[in-house]
Amino acid sequence: MTDDSRTAALRARVRSLMPRAKADLAELVSYRSVHDPRQFPPEECHRAAQWVADAFAEVGLTDAGLHETPDGSMAVVARHPAPPGAPTVLLYCHYDVQPPLDEAAWDTPVWQLTERDGRWYGRGAADCKGNVVAHLTALRALRDSLDGKDFPVGITLVSEGSEEQGTGGMEAFVPKNAELLRADALVIGDCGNFAVGVPTFTQTLRGTVNVIVTVETLAGPMHSGMFGGAAPDALAALVHLLATLRDEQGNTTVAGLAGDQVWDGVQYPVEQFRADAGVLDGVELLGDGTVSDMLWARPALTILGIDAPKVVGSSAAVQGSAAARLNLRIPPGIEPAQALKALTAHLESNVPWHAKVTVQAEASGAPFRSGSSGPARHALERAFAAAYGTPATTQGQGGSIPLCTVFAETYPGAEIMLIGVEEPSCLIHAPNESVHPTEIENIALTEALFLATY
Repeated sequence: MTDDSRTAALRARVRSLMPRAKADLAELVSYRSVHDPRQFPPEECHRAAQWVADAFAEVGLTDAGLHETPDGSMAVVARHPAPPGAPTVLLYCHYDVQPPLDEAAWDTPVWQLTERDGRWYGRGAADCKGNVVAHLTALRALRDSLDGKDFPVGITLVSEGSEEQGTGGMEAFVPKNAELLRADALVIGDCGNFAVGVPTFTQTLRGTVNVIVTVETLAGPMHSGMFGGAAPDALAALVHLLATLRDEQGNTTVAGLAGDQVWDGVQYPVEQFRADAGVLDGVELLGDGTVSDMLWARPALTILGIDAPKVVGSSAAVQGSAAARLNLRIPPGIEPAQALKALTAHLESNVPWHAKVTVQAEASGAPFRSGSSGPARHALERAFAAAYGTPATTQGQGGSIPLCTVFAETYPGAEIMLIGVEEPSCLIHAPNESVHPTEIENIALTEALFLATY
């Protein structure tokens, strides 16, 4: 079979499987698999995990099961051994999702896959259940093309159950189960293309440090008429403190962390970014670097949430305490311990009025940089070009996948490649998350071609 005829045959097979892929994704999206028992029943995650295990067992990865990780989440591991002398490929994804945030802000039902304007909407449709389905569709297409023969390579499917919570279950599980998961090449299906139809390798990931900072000034709330003016306002102190984390241009300004790094790869056009991010007309972008510098090369501090009285129902009182949850993204070259130390010192030294400040470390993950050469990388490059009809490009990603660093440390000789269905229009983590079905189709075809030719 020539390369062109193989591509044509697999393309036709993947396309014929897309109705089933849509049904698979609809089933997966219906599971409210947020790994946080404070918000959703744990049974929802278990149902999703079992569905993934059963689906990959049905497609030929017969050694499939659920494995509890140290944070209580269930990892799905499904395996098919390599033929003699053949390499093994690990396919990664995660079945857990972000909470829906404000369900009222969704234009379609959060937990029901809905087609609209050519896209499929629902929480997890892209991140990362769309990647689960892309892996599954690739294996179905490849299996059907083999006419009863064995897979040409070993395949291990790993689907994580707590990636979105950052609680480290898989990061602890991998080193303790190194032989179970050992592979020559790892395809991390939790990233995406620069735009729909533009095949893309993600080369770098920022690391992350999360902290909760609490400011206390009074034994409790006090009447603002009787005490306001002299009583130290903890909420005002917190606002003052948070304001020190950015300068007037919007650059992150954590003392001790460099903020002038430059991205030397593909550039993210300003107008495209404004459209992708939904930036309102007339509102300026942050920072004195390019969009790519700010997203992929420099630290970025985000205020994730604040504990303070809501506007509706608030009383005339000076607040005695207030807290904020902060997320600091760090580029390759900055270690999480270094970033945590710098952020903690900055917060402790900049709180006003000698208010009491407590900084609690919540989670951290190291940044990552993938390799750009090797037999697996070259095979995947060829598969990308055949599937999309154009050579692949590269980009950074501002998000974090701490597990990539754990994989690199556990398997230093393996090639790690980051791809997926998540392009900017997906609005992952936000209301109205969606996926373009052609991305599931083309990523599935890319993976099928890669597994057939690696």
